[in-house]
Amino acid sequence: MKILMVLTSHERLADTGKKTGFWLEEFAAPYYAFKDAGAEITLASPAGGQPPLDPNSDTPDAQTEFTERFKQDTAAKEQMATTHKLADINAADYDAVFYPGGHGPMWDLAVDLKSIALIEDFVNADKPVAFVCHAPAALKNVKVDGEYLVKDKKVTGFSNTEEEAVGLTDVVPFLLEDALQENGGKYEKGADWQSYVVEDGLLITGQNPASSEDVAKRLINKLQA
Repeated sequence: MKILMVLTSHERLADTGKKTGFWLEEFAAPYYAFKDAGAEITLASPAGGQPPLDPNSDTPDAQTEFTERFKQDTAAKEQMATTHKLADINAADYDAVFYPGGHGPMWDLAVDLKSIALIEDFVNADKPVAFVCHAPAALKNVKVDGEYLVKDKKVTGFSNTEEEAVGLTDVVPFLLEDALQENGGKYEKGADWQSYVVEDGLLITGQNPASSEDVAKRLINKLQA
């Protein structure tokens, strides 16, 4: 079981002067779910090297057993510091792809041509694709057979009410819930901040940080089925 994880390389939270990036829990929980299931994991990002970590995901109250495990894991930290460039990645080498969230993907992965082509390659090869929280932003410009991938599919992602709760409605380049619906997705959500995962064909999406482990487990189940 070979799983590719794609992280953001974007670290500027618009013109607020604040930092963003990937969300630690949304990487760590899936990473260890995959590792403990015996998967071989490859990490990639648009720029390669160390992806930027959203500082808000590294505060004491944001820690979980998985983030703590990552901090003690020298090999995992080394792997994170040396992510492959997306341009060098071939979907044929992997069984599935997983995108952790954080606000970063809203800026780079939503429009990154390599990422868009990569997701299209996975789907065209009948391989599952999974995204959590803001990572479904990477689906914004993905098309298969001329139609948006999310069209007529059940999908979830960080909700408008959750974006409002973190005070970034007017900062993000677009609202994820709206964008998924505009592309024809059948957007669903659970309670804010509670795990909610939707699966439709090859597409698996989770609503928020709490959903990260559950999305990973769904992906593992799909690969093992």
